[in-house]
Amino acid sequence: MAALIYGLCALTAFACSALLLRSYARTRHRLLFWSGLCFAGMLVNNLLLVLDRVVLAGADLLVWRQVTALIALLPLLYGLIWDEE
Repeated sequence: MAALIYGLCALTAFACSALLLRSYARTRHRLLFWSGLCFAGMLVNNLLLVLDRVVLAGADLLVWRQVTALIALLPLLYGLIWDEE
């Protein structure tokens, strides 16, 4: 059951990223771009979670997951603070 939930979280992050980046391509609002990059990073984070908990059950990828989550949030943080329209 947990594997299903982890997979659905990854699919949701993929869908959000795809929709945000597609909307950015149409409207060129930069906040959509930064949000899309953030969700793309969250997709990588969720894929590492699936690897950590389901595929490689004995491995501990906690540090890698936390690093990817931090890196995923940096574009959104940059877009919210320094990007001006």
